[in-house]
This record gives sequence, C-alpha cells and structure tokens, in this order.
Amino acid sequence: MTSNTFNISGLTTEQVTLSKQKNGANILSYKKENTLFDTLIRMVKEPMMILLLVASSIYFISGKTGDGIFLVVAIVFQASISLYQASRSKNALEKLKDFSQPKCKVIRNGEIIEIKSEELVIGDSLMVEEGTSITADGTIVYSHDFSVNESILTGESLSVFKDPDKEDKSIYSGTTVASGLAIATITTIGNQTKLGKIGTSLESIDEEKTPLEIQIGNFVKKMAIAGAIVFVIVWSLNFARSQNVLQSLLQSLTLAMSILPEEIPVAFTTFMALGAWRLMKMGIVVKQMKTVETLGSATVICTDKTGTITENKMSLAKMFVLSTNKIVEPQKVQTDDERELIALAMWASEPIAFDPMEIALHEAYQKTTSTDERPHYKLIHEYPLSGKPPMMTHLFRNESGHLIVAAKGAPEALIAVSHLIDSDKQKVTAAIQQLTDDGLRVLAVGVSDFTGENYPATQQEYSFQLKGIVAFYDPPKKNIQQVLNDFYAAGMDVKVITGDNAQTTKAIAKQIGLRGYENEMTGDQLMQLPESELNARVMKTTLFTRMFPEAKLRIINALKANQQIVAMTGDGVNDGPALKAAHIGIAMGKKGTEIAKQAASLILLEDDLSKMVLAIAMGRKTYSNLKKAIQYIISVHIPIILTVFIPLALGWMYPTIFSPVHVIFLGIIMGPTCSIIYENEPMEKNTMQQKPKALSTT
Repeated sequence: MTSNTFNISGLTTEQVTLSKQKNGANILSYKKENTLFDTLIRMVKEPMMILLLVASSIYFISGKTGDGIFLVVAIVFQASISLYQASRSKNALEKLKDFSQPKCKVIRNGEIIEIKSEELVIGDSLMVEEGTSITADGTIVYSHDFSVNESILTGESLSVFKDPDKEDKSIYSGTTVASGLAIATITTIGNQTKLGKIGTSLESIDEEKTPLEIQIGNFVKKMAIAGAIVFVIVWSLNFARSQNVLQSLLQSLTLAMSILPEEIPVAFTTFMALGAWRLMKMGIVVKQMKTVETLGSATVICTDKTGTITENKMSLAKMFVLSTNKIVEPQKVQTDDERELIALAMWASEPIAFDPMEIALHEAYQKTTSTDERPHYKLIHEYPLSGKPPMMTHLFRNESGHLIVAAKGAPEALIAVSHLIDSDKQKVTAAIQQLTDDGLRVLAVGVSDFTGENYPATQQEYSFQLKGIVAFYDPPKKNIQQVLNDFYAAGMDVKVITGDNAQTTKAIAKQIGLRGYENEMTGDQLMQLPESELNARVMKTTLFTRMFPEAKLRIINALKANQQIVAMTGDGVNDGPALKAAHIGIAMGKKGTEIAKQAASLILLEDDLSKMVLAIAMGRKTYSNLKKAIQYIISVHIPIILTVFIPLALGWMYPTIFSPVHVIFLGIIMGPTCSIIYENEPMEKNTMQQKPKALSTT
C-alpha cells in the first residue's frame, strides 16, 4: 500500500460494489466464432461430400459393406483436411484480452492500492506512471509532466502531453505512459472503451475469399449442377430399363462423381499448404493458407509509415545554432557552440529518458562529448512541461556547486522568454521554416545564468538565452527504396496510410521515392466524402494522413470497390478492422500488437517489408503451377466421364466399368500426386516484371 498525497479519496468499497453491479467488470469479451460444429455443417454442404454420403449409404443398404467402408474412410479423410485447416485459424477478438495489464493502481477509501485490471470500475481513480499501460478509458484530474504514447490507437509515433487543463484530457485503454504521472477518473471499461469498440467493429467484417477460391467454387458448383442433371437423366433411363432402384442409383452416382472434379479443391489445399510451408522458411507466417494464392493477385499494397517504412526510432536529424546561423547535422558537429547546443538539450531532458526525442538527445550527447558529465550532476529542481505553447526547465548541480539551468520546448515559448533582437528572431524563424518544410519536429533550446537558491515560481520568470533549434525525425529504413522499386516493377501500386501528419509523411515519401506523394488526403477529409467520390479519389491518392480505424477501413473497401486486390500492413490495434477487411492482412511480428497479428493473414517475423516481395513472387509461382495442375485434372476427367457415360448411354452388356469406389480412388491418388509434382515446378522467368493477374482471370 502506497501513501496518498494527492488529496483524492476515490471510491468507497460500497461505491465500487454498486458500480460493478451496474456496469460490469473491466473485461474485453466477444462471441467466439468458427466453432467445430460450424466447420462440420459447412463441410457437409459441399457437393462431393453429399455424393459420398449418398453413395456410402447405398452400398451399406445393398449389402456391399467393403465398398461402403472405403467411402466412409474417404469421407473421414476429406473431413480431417477441413478440420485441420479450421484448427489453424484463431479468433482475433479473443486476443484483445492480451492488452489487459494484470494489475493497476487505484485510490479507494483514500488509500492507494494495487488491484487486478479486471476489477477496475467506472468512477475509480486510476493512477498511471511512466512505463505502465493504461487499462481503461478515463479523464485526467491530476497530472505531472504526463505524456502518453497513443501510437497503438492513432499510428502517431510521438508522445502526446496531457493535463486536466488541456482540451484533450482523456486517456485510453491499451496506450502506454511515456513520462510523468497522472490520476484519472475512469469513464468507460471493457468493450465500451475505445480499444473495445475497435474489437467490436471486427465482428461485422467478413473474411474475403480469394479470387481463385471464388473461381474454383463457381466452377465446382456448375459441375455439381451438371452432375445433378445427368444423375437424374441417367437414373431415370437405367431404372426404366432395369427396374433396379439401387443399381440405377449407383450407376448414375458414378457418372455424377466422374463429372465433379473433387481433386481440384484437394489440389488447391495442397498447393496452399506447401506454399505456406515455403513462406514460413522465409520468415513469413501464413495464418490462412488460401492467402498464398492471393499474393500473386495483389494490385495495391497499403503500408503504414512508422516502423514499416521508417525505423520507428526518433533520431536527431539536424540542428540550428543561432551564434553561427548555420543548420548542421549532428554527425558533422565540429564547434564548441554545436556541442553546447546538444548538451543543453540533453540537460533539459529527463535524466532517465522514456520519450523518444529525449532518448535521441541522450544518444547524441554521448556521441559528441569527450567527457560525460551526467554522473557528476544531480537534478535539484524541475519545471514540468507547461504553458501555451509548452516548455520545460531542469536545474542540475554538481558537487562543486556549478549550476546548469536548461530549457527546451516549443520555439514560440523559448523565443518569448529569451528577449531576442529582431535580426535573431528572423534567423530563428527562417531556420524553423526550413526544418519543418523538411518534415522535421523542432524544439528550441535555451540556457539561463541564474544563480541562487530562491527558484522562481514559474519557469517563464527566468531570463533565457536561446541557443538554437534541435530537429528530429524517424528515418526511413535503408532498403525501403529498393522494396518500392520491386513493387512498382511487379505492376503494383503503393499507398501509405498513417496516423502521422501530412508534412512529415510527405517529406519521408519524397525521400524514399514514393510515386504520387504529392496527392494526399486526411482522415477527416476522407470521412466527409460520399462513397462514389471516395471510390474515384482513392485510386488517385497516394498519401493518407491523420488516419483512424474507421477511415482506414473505408480506404480498403473503396479500393475493393475498384476491383483491386488489396494487401495491407499494420501493427497497431487501430489497424485491426482494415487488416481483416483486406484481401491480404500483413502484421509485423516484432512490434505488432496481438490484435493486429490475429486479424492479419500473414505475419512478417522480422518486420521487413522486403519479405513481401518474396511472398508475392511465391504467390505468382503458386498460381501459375496450380493452373497447370487444374488443367491436367480436367484433361484426365474427360476420358473418365466418357468411360462411364458411353457404356451407360449405349446400353452395353457390361455398362459398369467404373463404380463410385473406383472414381473416388482415382481422385484420392491423382489429386495429391499431381499437386506435389506441379507445385515443385520452378518459377517462370520475368514473373516479377509482369502485371498482377486480373481478378477475372481463370
């Protein structure tokens, strides 16, 4: 139990009980889908399964037990394949529970206690600290230097500072505290949180069938209808001729089975399984085997920015030194003034940094200083981030009494307390404009020559000397330009969907050579468009910025409405609905959240987008070889149909050359055999220099 110094009493035990009875527990719970029973029902509806069940029943009724048992074994074999596939699928909604932190701190009965996160109730006073996860949605009532990383919900890579006086004083379940401490009154729990509602939206999204799966299904359905018509005609003719009901049924069933190409679904499953196994060896986990084929059809890939295109690590990119009026890169630091700017920016940061920009400043200081002074200085006073625009100030002193007063924050805040002459203001303003035009995040850095022990009540009372500007960015991955070129060579379009702002995203897009980066749209603009206009504009737009879950889902659906086969990468909870709606959902293995991994159909274990180039090549090879196998199966079925049909039609003395057992046996042998042989065919030349096959290609 921790002492409570916040003058907040929290709920009483009786109030907690009443709130729990009224609103329930803080649990993410959803209905479970795809049960074993659902799989069995779906399987029994398949045409070949119906024919097998009817044929085996007739054999048992007519006393041919051996043949009946053989068909039952065939039924069990086919059912086992379907059940095995079903067992590989996991429910994305169940995995939302993984975001629940086991324990959290609350104030109840005037005391700070630790409870399980599921015991949190509406009205509770939740205390969250640096490095912990937030377990419910709430409104901040107290904060100290408090910032939150909400990238899991928004895609925005930078931390957001919040306090009770700001317009945005809400905290959300699933996000992480980047710095400071806050106490919030819980307003929503469980499925009603922002995180929970995203999970609920997944329930209404149907998984897409692959193009080839649809084509195979339509082909088999047509052949099943043809088989049914032939079955009725042949049974009627044979019964009229022989007056033997069971024999006529078996003969007509044999012909119907010979028409139905049951090996094609088996070949499809075998190709997908072997393709998935090969991709696994490349570091790509395939959660839905049928996705292997869809990879070859992909026409557009929608990728997020942070962590997929970029390193997901803030770096000090450039700095402006006022004394020299120069913008320099940190790796080219030469003068004492440049080193001093980095050192002061570091002193204005937390001694143990969690914020990505402060981590970058500590790293830059370590690389540029000859003597690390951090162990010799102690933080004796601090002014947390405050003011509009905000700034923060730290006071450090060493054993000999030397005092460092360093500040950093929004340039406007430091300019206001630095008393710059007009010419210096113009220099600083011009530098800021140049840096922000490059998509960089800027902070001003200042120092004060304050001495004494009576610290002012506010940091704005110090007299600061503005030393310069430090600018940050999340650098692109080294191989990303080559990856984009490979996608373009394969005839694919690339779109970037991010929660970040347009300026930063456009600068990165220009740097990596993204085609059409000039055409951008924000999430708010997108949501205002009617469906018809969005469907037209989505094809011309390359950058989608300030996106949120509903907007991302609309983009995917609009692309699908344009007959595009959509692949999408994602790693956050906010990507879940769009990942599930896309033909190919791609999650990141290292930084991906559980909901993203479970909603996706592929997982890139190393978070490397270049693996998708290999995956698409594998998909195109699989489709090409599967097409050869299907052509072979159909060509073999034609003589089987003729061998069964001609004796029956002409009334030969021995009309039953093939029985249902023979036809099924041929299918069991022929399907897997030709699948294995054709699946091993090497990829044809220039496969990755061709356009994706059209959706209607058969």
